[in-house]
Amino acid sequence: MISACTGRSVICAGVDLGLTGRVALVTGASKGIGAAIAAELEAEGARVAASSRSTERFAWDTTDVDGAEGLVDAVESELGPIDILVCNTGGPPPGEPLSFTREQWEDAYRSLVLAPMALIERVLPGMRERTWGRVLNVASSSVREPIPWLMLSNTHRSATVAGFKTLARLYASDGVTFNTVLPGRIATDRLKDAHGSLEAAAEAAKTQVPAGRLGTPEEMAAAAVFLVSERAGYVTAETLAVDGGLLQSI
Repeated sequence: MISACTGRSVICAGVDLGLTGRVALVTGASKGIGAAIAAELEAEGARVAASSRSTERFAWDTTDVDGAEGLVDAVESELGPIDILVCNTGGPPPGEPLSFTREQWEDAYRSLVLAPMALIERVLPGMRERTWGRVLNVASSSVREPIPWLMLSNTHRSATVAGFKTLARLYASDGVTFNTVLPGRIATDRLKDAHGSLEAAAEAAKTQVPAGRLGTPEEMAAAAVFLVSERAGYVTAETLAVDGGLLQSI
């Protein structure tokens, strides 16, 4: 057929990500990157449970590791078996590398390592039985190039990425993928807090980020939703930086 847009012989069709009717759980989804991923999944036809500490329907604090099973039970009772799990949470506090208390170290470990693993333990058997599943970890570019004042995030997020790599190799033949996205300078409240304002962060990005600007939560969501799609079934054990070229490592 002839494309009305190009005048060339092409097959005109939209890109179907194969997400219609899929059940997705997105944690930390009240705002920022998590909210954008939840919205993008809904736009692609998925049935989405957006979880956070403040939500009424699927309330869960990621430091409450024992509550992970109850969260999954609630989602599956209302929406059905979970096909897509997006592990997202706000980062632990910044500070001097050796200034954190033992309690802060333990809270960060529960939130960034134990909580995702507790959710995975609960949803993975069903994904394997159905031979289809997508698990996505929202981490940080700091797992490749540590940021001095983000010691807790650097340490624990790196551990979770290693865990995802391990699981990806174990369960790839079951049709379940495990991938990680690494946000760079994305226009969220966390970046605002780090720079004092988003305006200051945007000004710094002009010279510090090769793209010359901040990224948006929607740009993060576009990458995330592709990785949990039907079309990304052969992509697993990967870490994808969405950072405007900020990272210098290969």
